[in-house]
Amino acid sequence: MRNETGTRAEATGATGGVQSVDRALTILEVLARVGEAGVTEIAAELEVHKSTAFRLVATLEQHRLVEQTEDRGKYRLGVGVLRLAGATTARLDLVQEARPLCRQLAAATGETVNIAVLSESSALYLDQVAGSSALQPHNWVGQHIPLHATSNGKVLLSGLDRPGLDALVGRLAPYTDLTITSKARLREELEAVRAQGYAVAVDELEVGLTAAAAPIRNAHGDVVASLSVSGPTFRLPDQRLAEVVDLLVAAALEVSHRLGWGQRQVTER
Repeated sequence: MRNETGTRAEATGATGGVQSVDRALTILEVLARVGEAGVTEIAAELEVHKSTAFRLVATLEQHRLVEQTEDRGKYRLGVGVLRLAGATTARLDLVQEARPLCRQLAAATGETVNIAVLSESSALYLDQVAGSSALQPHNWVGQHIPLHATSNGKVLLSGLDRPGLDALVGRLAPYTDLTITSKARLREELEAVRAQGYAVAVDELEVGLTAAAAPIRNAHGDVVASLSVSGPTFRLPDQRLAEVVDLLVAAALEVSHRLGWGQRQVTER
């Protein structure tokens, strides 16, 4: 009997929680439609008591999803909505702005070009353009790769401060004999990446695979993505790799400029 009662209580709580979420989302939709509304109008839209509407609005206000207007009895959508929307549009803008440069880079190098972003404890590929030398490249779009064993991952990690890095990096799994598995060695590698402005991974994720990556920055100078060129190690010996890195760094810098990096610094002088 106790288990059955507990189950019913959990079900009731879950139903109530879902209903509250539904009502909160409805409030956002109402404000998106009408622009501004008071608690009385919101309660009428939801067909609930004013006290219920007020609690929902107050919770949304705490998360900055709604805010009071100069007329204290009215509410409108808050800046928190812009922040959430911006997280999605920023990635869309990134791919859109970078695509022409990715095509040019793939054409110039003949190798595969990728864009990756930090996603929890891995790198997530957002876009890929295959060069003429890549006959049947693996499609990495939507896939996650380890951070410590890839050039993209090293670039993304290089944008983190020490606490952020320590919180993100756990055990460094070996993929080949050349994979970095020491955290101290990884920190040294990241210092080099920051100093030279790019990262290289030769046979670290897979024997026979070489890749180089450079940071893409937003208007604030934050590393928001990495741009990489990868191909078989035999096609990217040291001299050829150095040539590819020059093209890569220039392309990543141009993408960063398109996202506002550099313009902000000129404006603030």
